[in-house]
Amino acid sequence: MTTKRIWRDGKKLARNDARSMGLSRRAFAKTLGAGALALPFLRTLHGKAQPTTAPTRFLVFFTPNGTIPNEWIPDGGETDFTFRRILEPLQPYRDRTLVLQGIDQRSSNSGPGDGHQVGMGHLLTCRELLGGDTMGGCDSCAPVSWASGISVDQRIANHIGTDTPFRSVELGAMVGGSNIWTRMCYRGGSEPIPPETNPFNAFDRLFAGLEEDPFGNEQRLREGRSILDAVQQDFAALQSRVSREDRARLEVHLEVVRDLERRLESGIAIGAECRAPMLGERLDASRVENFPQTVELQMDVMAAAFACDLTRVGSLQWTNSVGNIPFAFAGVPDRHHDLSHEGDSNTDAVNKLVEINRWYAERFAGMMERLARIPEGDGTVLDNTVIVWVNELGKGNSHTRNDMPFVVGGGGGGKLRTGRFLRLDRPHNDLWLTMLRVFGIEDESFGDTRFQTGVLDTLLA
Repeated sequence: MTTKRIWRDGKKLARNDARSMGLSRRAFAKTLGAGALALPFLRTLHGKAQPTTAPTRFLVFFTPNGTIPNEWIPDGGETDFTFRRILEPLQPYRDRTLVLQGIDQRSSNSGPGDGHQVGMGHLLTCRELLGGDTMGGCDSCAPVSWASGISVDQRIANHIGTDTPFRSVELGAMVGGSNIWTRMCYRGGSEPIPPETNPFNAFDRLFAGLEEDPFGNEQRLREGRSILDAVQQDFAALQSRVSREDRARLEVHLEVVRDLERRLESGIAIGAECRAPMLGERLDASRVENFPQTVELQMDVMAAAFACDLTRVGSLQWTNSVGNIPFAFAGVPDRHHDLSHEGDSNTDAVNKLVEINRWYAERFAGMMERLARIPEGDGTVLDNTVIVWVNELGKGNSHTRNDMPFVVGGGGGGKLRTGRFLRLDRPHNDLWLTMLRVFGIEDESFGDTRFQTGVLDTLLA
């Protein structure tokens, strides 16, 4: 006979074992009344425990065309490092930052595609590109289509995104058309996810139909307290009618209810700081002169989506692999990709690239600032978030994918040891496998196993 399974305290057990607990889920629901159906006891029996601590979130932050290593790599050692020009804007969040040197995109040396194509397609997937009809920038490069596997953000979303309205949210600015150079997130092989490049469209999708007190905070708090009061009364009545074992279990769940009550009273419940972002008048997000404002608005939208627990996984993609917009707003009228191909001896081009990458570093710091301003639990949303700054290349003029400029920000819910500069020699598969561990995913590998060496334990607390 096949035994159906339900959940208790996060573990599966056979239905006949559940019956031996003395109270069926249906009987318990009937006894408690309809008002209690959303509370932790029944959610646990359904297999979805109500979180009593802040959720951990994952955010990818993409910028293109490599960096200037001599101005990106910090000076000093693991904990006594100092930022050079490019990363200097991260100084206010130094203790919440991990700078990683020596992470190589080794998988991208396998399979078809030119440097930018493989850099973008392997970036979050660590897998070969599929053949296709998109020619690259070299005559000897075989044409490609898309990446051949799931991206790390979507693997995490599959694990933690089922209890939020949106599994993941992909936003960007000036991303361009649909091709291998413009997509980094994949649900699976040949399944790229297009980012939304208009912050007003993103707002409408995430926050449509909301009025004053847009997320019903006051009403939610009132109703929450009312339900908690009723449930505590029901628990008290039940205690005299169930076995000793069930009374013990009721006490455990009553403590969860008390914890929820404390969070409601203190105003730090998940989503308590939920506020709709103020975007102002609509702008044309396709115009390069509006790029800086579009970037800022997209970060506002993402921060609000995290604060409101609309999603726990997101990505911010600024232009694309081979991104070639001018940066007049940063004092550099030249185009980014064109500059990135200049030689190292061209000091004018090098200094301009430093300014472009520094501008992006200011945006990365700005994203951390937004999340640091949102209180949550005993800390902030930044404390409970992992933000990874990624690039499809290590250095633009050589198209190298060694020494990729990875920066990790946030606290990861206390699971990361931040405030450090680490010199490593590892494939980027290992970085993503380590990120899976942060989110409780025990996969043995990620991406092409030929390039996997193991978890980067040094990153973990």
